[in-house]
Amino acid sequence: MLEKLFQLKAHGTTVRTEVIAGLTTFLTMAYIIFVNPMMMSDAGIDPGAAFVATCLAAAIGSLIMGLWANYPIALAPGMGLNAFFSYTVVGSMGYSWEVALGAVFLSGFLFFLLSIFKIREWIINSIPMALRSAIAAGIGLFLALIALKNAGLVVDHPATLVTLGDVTQPAPLLAALGFAIIVALAYRRVTGAVMIGILVITLISLVAGLTQFTGVVAAPPSLAPTFMQLELRGALEIGMISVIFAFLFVDLFDTSGTLIGVAQKADLVDKDGKLPRLGRALLADSTATMAGAALGTSTTTSYVESAAGTAAGGRTGLTACVVAGLFLLCLFFSPLAGTVPAFATAPALLFVAVLMTSGLVQVDWDDLTVAAPVVVTALAMPLTFSIANGIALGFISWTVIKLLAGRAADLNPSLWVLAGLFVIKLALFS
Repeated sequence: MLEKLFQLKAHGTTVRTEVIAGLTTFLTMAYIIFVNPMMMSDAGIDPGAAFVATCLAAAIGSLIMGLWANYPIALAPGMGLNAFFSYTVVGSMGYSWEVALGAVFLSGFLFFLLSIFKIREWIINSIPMALRSAIAAGIGLFLALIALKNAGLVVDHPATLVTLGDVTQPAPLLAALGFAIIVALAYRRVTGAVMIGILVITLISLVAGLTQFTGVVAAPPSLAPTFMQLELRGALEIGMISVIFAFLFVDLFDTSGTLIGVAQKADLVDKDGKLPRLGRALLADSTATMAGAALGTSTTTSYVESAAGTAAGGRTGLTACVVAGLFLLCLFFSPLAGTVPAFATAPALLFVAVLMTSGLVQVDWDDLTVAAPVVVTALAMPLTFSIANGIALGFISWTVIKLLAGRAADLNPSLWVLAGLFVIKLALFS
């Protein structure tokens, strides 16, 4: 049965190899079961329901990817967009989490349509690579600011907006230690470095009496507080257009980049360098996003951590199915997730931020018409506390600078259209 489903021999792999690869991938991304419920609870969502939604969304997305697209790529609620969901759409813009879930669902539905009608290639190819790198880096810096805030390393200040927190307190010190542990373990290529870092800091906080132990294993919490609670009517308001676009835009580029990058490392591309069954993989991702929104969590997306599993030999969808099974098993560990304090997950956010900002190395810093919009995009996200605003200012500055510099030939029709729409959005709905 497994041979028929996944064509193991044709991919030069075995059941044992795929299981080990699935376990490897899971360990590198399992931190999300601690981080995502904490972020969702900051938006007012019941943490127990958010925990179940996180595990189920990851399991459903990974199963669809494995069974339908037959790729060793796992899915889970994505970092960056969960922060945008909680701290910008709900926290800053004042929308309810139900409306925010509606926006996530609509973005997934649009992604689904783009994948069916194959418009995705046109969109991806029309956006300059430097601008894509800037968006990823901006999300990284956005996560970094949230991580430093959660750790107490950065606090608000009436004169300077932000300043250094009280570093004599346990929380900032433990967060800094956790970050150092994660980076050191990742450098040594230790599988599950992020997970280990979170658990070590949690254990220290328990021993020191900073955190209350709530148990390890229990029956899964109820999903009722979030199941099918999304509000589509509120998400269709004109002011939510930029939010839906931000969810869609980031998921589209993040997923496409992850799929192609992981497939290339695993030698799963064809002789022309293209990814077979790309359409199925993107449809799996968009379907998982819609399912996750119905369950009660932010955008579900393909995880670049899947590269760890392919490095361990994973070549088929069986790897993703193993990950799905492990996420289902996690449903019974909700008390452990509730024990983890915010300053233990902050190092994980900061580490992901480091990885996301690495794309800036691809930017041509000698070309000011490229470098300036990149910096504007990357800095606008954390400083305006909004991925949507960062994307908007990035497209506008790219278009205006290219035009005034006499480089209008570098602009394609989609850039003109998007820049114009973002001008209208900021002028009328900011």
